[in-house]
Amino acid sequence: MEISQYIKNISYTDEKIDVILDTDAYNEIDDQFAIAYMLANHDKLNVKGICAAPFFNPLSSSPCDGMEKSYNEILKLLSLMKLDSMKDIVFKGSDKYLENETTPTVSDAASFMASLADKYSPEKPLYIVSIGAVTNVASAILLNPKMMENCVIVWLAGHGIHLPKGVHEFNMMQDIAASRVIFGCGVPLVHLPAGGVVDVFTAGKYELQHFLHGKNELCDYLCDNVIATADSYAEGKPWSRVIWDVVAIAWLLNKDSRFMSDMLIPAPIPEYDENYSEDKTRHLIRYVYEVRRDNLFTDLYQKLADWGKT
Repeated sequence: MEISQYIKNISYTDEKIDVILDTDAYNEIDDQFAIAYMLANHDKLNVKGICAAPFFNPLSSSPCDGMEKSYNEILKLLSLMKLDSMKDIVFKGSDKYLENETTPTVSDAASFMASLADKYSPEKPLYIVSIGAVTNVASAILLNPKMMENCVIVWLAGHGIHLPKGVHEFNMMQDIAASRVIFGCGVPLVHLPAGGVVDVFTAGKYELQHFLHGKNELCDYLCDNVIATADSYAEGKPWSRVIWDVVAIAWLLNKDSRFMSDMLIPAPIPEYDENYSEDKTRHLIRYVYEVRRDNLFTDLYQKLADWGKT
């Protein structure tokens, strides 16, 4: 790919684009917002698939269990949004993380992405947004290296490169082999760091209730889910919750930098000691370094409140 085309592919486009979302939807309360926001922006985003990513924490008994629960959560949200017809483009992902940097972990999700990528080109790429562990996407690249030309990866993971232990973030640290594939293979990549950048995208109880509650069934579910989760550990106390996965979708909608600012940097190297290392000769990636929180929440709340009106 010519460098001019590469830079174009990791820059905002006004064109309607085809998108796949790879999500650990049951892991947190923000993936559901990201899925809904993506589907609400159907005038710009043509959703080709939603894939369930593995995760392992107190909400799951294993990466496989996390993936299965995420798959079911995706289906639940589609039913809530009266989009049952889209359930045939929801795919189960890997039951484990990538074990090394050369061997794919084959799953329905990885195979779907790898196959679909053949229908695209550097001039008309497929956009893959990942908001969880990136094993499904890395495996798809290993299955079909043409993805490095025909796709753009937008991944929310890791912390800011200015922070110590920048790899020590849930999405990245549980899946470092896959992370190194994504950062090292040369695929057009947009990186949204969690800590130090995207973590400004938080909301509290009364803001969520004001802008969402009572608007529609979708808004009630999203609002009540956040409040119930936060009240389970902080009832009666001040709290805010990150809704940061929305920001990865918002990069695709970032006309005139209305939601965030980014820049080109040499691809950092996620190391197994949970730090980034640096090599200034590496290929460039797009790196988000600032989020305009109020602008994005204004658009998010309006799109969610309007869901189902037309």
